[in-house]
Amino acid sequence: MAGRQEGSGAAQLRRSVRRADLRAVPEVRRALRALLGHWGEPGSADVAELLTSELVTNALVHTEEGAVVTATVAPARLRVEVRDFTTGLVEPPAEPVPDESTHGRGLLLVQSLADAWGVRAHGLGKAVWFELHGGRA
Repeated sequence: MAGRQEGSGAAQLRRSVRRADLRAVPEVRRALRALLGHWGEPGSADVAELLTSELVTNALVHTEEGAVVTATVAPARLRVEVRDFTTGLVEPPAEPVPDESTHGRGLLLVQSLADAWGVRAHGLGKAVWFELHGGRA
């Protein structure tokens, strides 16, 4: 499922990604980049792409099902939500282990770069979200 909706000053992107399909990560990034256009201050769209990649990758690697990505952009705010369909909540990130591991840093990036972020439980699954306040382009 893919789509882009506009109305009331906000545009929205909605994509379904299949279980374990890591090829979907760059596809979602491209779609987000197209949605954002010249949104926000310089660098805002780059941060949005990075954080979205982290959340989508986590959903595909750490769950048994696919996920739904929703990005809603308004002139001064972006909200991205990645909903999966596997029970269990995300634990808040701890300090990274000082080794060369490439795992376990995604949510730390989200925590440090997003203006707000969180996890919402659903009847089946959860949604991990973040917001950026990018200002006007």
